[in-house]
Amino acid sequence: QVQFVESGGGLVQPGGSLRLSCVVSGSLLRLIAVGWYRQAPGKQRELVAGITIGGTTNYADSVKGRFTISRDNAKSTIYLQMNSLESEDTAVYYCNLKRTTNVYWGQGTQVTVSS
Repeated sequence: QVQFVESGGGLVQPGGSLRLSCVVSGSLLRLIAVGWYRQAPGKQRELVAGITIGGTTNYADSVKGRFTISRDNAKSTIYLQMNSLESEDTAVYYCNLKRTTNVYWGQGTQVTVSS
């Protein structure tokens, strides 16, 4: 099975930046897309940013212009660069990977934006 090592979360002040990393291991055959989701207490999990195998990206409206998703294939790592962070960005962030027949989730990393 696909496994993730997710890191980069933490506490940051409003306006600050963080970079989340997700190192992927296991089979990446028939990969469709990878992405980042987040979930705050009492709220539904939502897509933050995704990128297809062909390079097409998709961002939540709330993070457009502030977040950037990328992937380093040589390192099997997915990144989420988060700039101009706001308190509303506080959530647990989950790495996500989709293959043709399976969906996989990371363990989550906490991002807290607070002064």
